[in-house]
Formats: sequence, C-alpha cells, structure tokens
Amino acid sequence: MSKQQLEVLGQDGGCCAGVSEAPLDDERAAELAKVFKALGDPVRLRLLSMIASRGEGGEVCVCELTPAFDLSQPTISHHLKLLRQAGLIDCERRGTWVYYWVLPPALDRLAAFLTTPTAAEALA
Repeated sequence: MSKQQLEVLGQDGGCCAGVSEAPLDDERAAELAKVFKALGDPVRLRLLSMIASRGEGGEVCVCELTPAFDLSQPTISHHLKLLRQAGLIDCERRGTWVYYWVLPPALDRLAAFLTTPTAAEALA
C-alpha cells in the first residue's frame, strides 16, 4: 500500500482541477454541490440550455423563456434565481423585463472538473 499523501483540491488554489486528479476539500465540495443541485432539476437544466444556446454574449428575455414551460412566471423566476445563485447565469433588468445570459467561466470550470484524462494523456 502506498504512503503517498493525497492532494486535496481547493487547498492549493487548484480550483479547476478535475474529479480524477485529487479529492475535493470541504469548501470546494460545497460549492460544486450547489451547482449540481441547481442543475439537478429538469426545468433549470432546460432553462440553462435555452440561455446558453444563444451563443457567447447572447442574452434572452424572461418573456421568451416562460412560454416554453407549463409553469407560472413566478415559478420560472424562482428557477432562474437558483441558477443565478449557483453562479451559472447573470441578469439585468431593463424596464419591466429581465434579460439573462450564461457565465461561460462557470460552465468551463464545471466542465474542467468533470473532465477525465484520455488514455493518450495517461500514457504520456
């Protein structure tokens, strides 16, 4: 049995290290759990997809999101609020409407965390 010490992610500034690189520290695990909890609901996952599909710098009005669901506007706003609190999207009020856009760095960090090394990288 190896006596190597495990490097815990989040203690050395390695916030973007992947799931297979080292165990998470408590703080980083709590941050990621909040994001995964936000993504764990089908409505929120669809909302994020609708917003992200606008492309880089694209934004979408809440008035365009609401008709896609058989839910009330306050319920859609609640789901959007949870995505904002998870740091996945941001918004701006313009008059009576609110416009949403995805935060690419947040998605990139999540993707980097979930990425495992390929066989070629493991052999190198």
